[in-house]
Amino acid sequence: MIIDAENLILGRMATCVAKKALLGEKVDIVNCEKAIITGSKEKIVEKYRRIVELGGPFKGPYLTRLPDRFVRRVIRGMLPYKQGRGKEAFHRVMCYISVPYELKNQKMIKLEEADISRVKSLKYMTVGDVCRYLRGR
Repeated sequence: MIIDAENLILGRMATCVAKKALLGEKVDIVNCEKAIITGSKEKIVEKYRRIVELGGPFKGPYLTRLPDRFVRRVIRGMLPYKQGRGKEAFHRVMCYISVPYELKNQKMIKLEEADISRVKSLKYMTVGDVCRYLRGR
């Protein structure tokens, strides 16, 4: 299954992906940098800036600044990744920045339950913007 993350809310998409991975499906997510985090820009930036400041060079939590790994980490948080079945499910999930060459001609799915058009608020930020901000620090 290939999911196009463009204009999908990150948390809602991650729950759907986690459920499918636990059921044994291999899930590829493309366009991770275009996934959306809802909320005001100030709140989102402050939350992730605080997480980055907590972890130093020798202690976690570590927050990656690459959009594909950022999304994969969110999905990991919704899996029981310390147990065997969760670890196997996590290995079935792959995330990509844009669309890789080997997945270009295959059919991609849009998750309607995670689409941004279902939210009335216009306050949101893309994962790519959040990662760009974190890299600039």
